[in-house]
Amino acid sequence: MKLLRPIIAVIIAFGIGAVIIWSSGSSPLEAYKGLFSGAFGDWIGIFDSLFSATPLILTGLATAISFKAGIFNIGVEGSMYLGAFAAAWFGFTFDNLPGLVIIIGAIAFSMAVGVLWGLLPAYLRVRWKVDEIVSTIMLNYVAILFTSYLVNFPFRVPNVANSMSERIAPQAQLPRFTTGSQLNIAFFVAVAVVVIFYIFERRSTLGYEIKMVGLNSLFSRSSGIRNSSVIYKAMMISGAIGALTGALLVLGTYYRFYDFFSPGYGFDGIAVAILSSNNFLGCLAVATLFGALRSGGSMMELFTGIPLDLVNVMEGVIILMVTANLLISRKRRAQRT
Repeated sequence: MKLLRPIIAVIIAFGIGAVIIWSSGSSPLEAYKGLFSGAFGDWIGIFDSLFSATPLILTGLATAISFKAGIFNIGVEGSMYLGAFAAAWFGFTFDNLPGLVIIIGAIAFSMAVGVLWGLLPAYLRVRWKVDEIVSTIMLNYVAILFTSYLVNFPFRVPNVANSMSERIAPQAQLPRFTTGSQLNIAFFVAVAVVVIFYIFERRSTLGYEIKMVGLNSLFSRSSGIRNSSVIYKAMMISGAIGALTGALLVLGTYYRFYDFFSPGYGFDGIAVAILSSNNFLGCLAVATLFGALRSGGSMMELFTGIPLDLVNVMEGVIILMVTANLLISRKRRAQRT
C-alpha cells in the first residue's frame, strides 16, 4: 500500500500536467514525448538524469534519517553549504597533495563540519526544548550567509564578476564519464551511502534505536533507550550527509565554491524523504524520478516550448497528494487509539 501511494500520486500529477498543457493550446503527447526523450532517449539523457538525481539522493537521505528519529530537520541546506565551502577550502589550500588524499581529506573535513553543525540544533532541542523546525530553518540562513561572507571577502577570487573561491587542485576533481554530461563518480558514492545506511538501519543497534524513537518516544524511553543520545546521533549523521552533498558538488561539478550555488537541493531533500516515507532505498528511487523530470523538462522546454515550470507544478502535486495522504492516515490511526 505504501508503494502504491507515490505511484498513484505520480500518475495523477501527469494527468494534471496534461490538462494544463492542453488548456494552453499544446499537445500533452508531444510534451511528454519530449520529456521522456530528454530523460531517457539516449545515454547522455540518462547520464544527465542521474546527475540531476545525485544531490537529491543525499539530501533526501540526510532528511529521512532525522525524520525517522522523529526530528524534523529542515537544515540540510545549511549543512550542505558549510560542507561545500569546507571541501573547497581543503581543495585549494592543500593543492600540493596527491589527488586521492585531497579528495578523502576534503570529504572528511566537510563531514566533520556537518557533524558539528548538526549538534547545535540537537543541543537546543535536548537542552532547551527548542523546536528543531524553527532552529534549523533559522540556522540555514546563518550557514548560507556565513559562507557568502567568506566567499565575498577573505576567500574571494579578485577581479571576477561572480563571487567564488579559488579552484580546487586539478588532481582532486572527480572524473566524469563523458564530455557530454556532468555525471561523475559522485553518483556511485551517493548510491553506496544509501545502501550502507539501508543495511545500517536493519543491522545496527543505533539504526533500531533511531526507528524506535521516531515511532514512539515514550515507549523507547521506557525500554531503556536514551532518547536524547539518539537525537544527537541522528542530527550528527544528518548534518554529515548534508555536508557530504556539498563536498561532492564541489569536487565533481563546480570545482570551487560559488556564492548561493544551490537551487534548493536541501529543501528538495524534504520532498524526497516525504515521498519515500523515510525509506532509504525509496529516497534513491524518488530522487531518480525527480532527476529525470528535471533533466527531461529542460529538453521539453527546448523542443516544445512548454516551460520547465510545469515540472515544478507536477512535483508540487505529487508532494501535496502524498503529504495529504499521510496526514489522513495518521489522523485515522489517532482516532482508532
